[in-house]
Amino acid sequence: MTSSIFTRGAVDLSALRSTPPATSRPATPAQTGPPAGLPGGPATGGGGLAVVDVTEATLQSEVLERSMATPVVVFFGAAGYPESDQFAPILERLAAEGGGAWVLARIDVQENPRIAQMFQIQALPTVYAVVGGRPIDAFPGVVPEAQLRQWIQAVLKAGGATVAEPEDPRLDEADDALMSGDLDAAERAYRKILAESPADAAAEAGLAQVGLARRVAGADPQAALAAAAQAPDDVDAHLLAADIEVLGGQAEQAYARLVGLVRRTAGDDRERVRQHLVSLFTVAGPDDPAVASARRALASALF
Repeated sequence: MTSSIFTRGAVDLSALRSTPPATSRPATPAQTGPPAGLPGGPATGGGGLAVVDVTEATLQSEVLERSMATPVVVFFGAAGYPESDQFAPILERLAAEGGGAWVLARIDVQENPRIAQMFQIQALPTVYAVVGGRPIDAFPGVVPEAQLRQWIQAVLKAGGATVAEPEDPRLDEADDALMSGDLDAAERAYRKILAESPADAAAEAGLAQVGLARRVAGADPQAALAAAAQAPDDVDAHLLAADIEVLGGQAEQAYARLVGLVRRTAGDDRERVRQHLVSLFTVAGPDDPAVASARRALASALF
């Protein structure tokens, strides 16, 4: 996962470490379902506590204090936000798979606006990692599951957890190069894997991520999006805008942008847009539900 996805910064939680608000609800260490307004499954899973629902009253115990012993991934979401609704179940499944190695804390920003303000939430969903009582990393929007798994592994390592070696050490080397920003080394490693295992989906996704990172290098996101908005038929502008949207966690918006461009173009331009969109599908991986939906839309646009 490229570092450009993440946002880091100081988060002032001092107000919530001391006195909870008078209107806070009683602490509920392990609820059996999501709070009102948040999608999600059971609050327990795997070999131990996997998911907790957090309010201002329980933030200190369930996030800050718990993170002293176990990494906590904090999910900020709200009902009615499609990306939030789709991303929450993926995190919940991975938390259950973790068997207690890390805890997912779900926070409904509509019910807990003060927490959202202190964490400087500007997009839904937003995910934070809290280790040792402090936030260490965060990203807004939705990322592909393969990238999410890499990020969680990094969080576990930061928390001092022993992380199991992957089944394929070659992939670990390639992923490490990608995460460190060494795109040339990452590309060589992914291509080596694909030369030996042409159907390796993880290596295909990694190689597509390398291409994506190279295409957006040096681009000004706001300027690129503005340029695309002002030139509806500029293929280059919209391809770059779609890349930026994917890196910003707005993959569905990027897919819709390019499907629309497929409808408006013809000949070589149309094929170029189609191939670019397929490359973005590869970044997300075949199991991403947004990819399945976008593939259907693409087929409709083409035929």
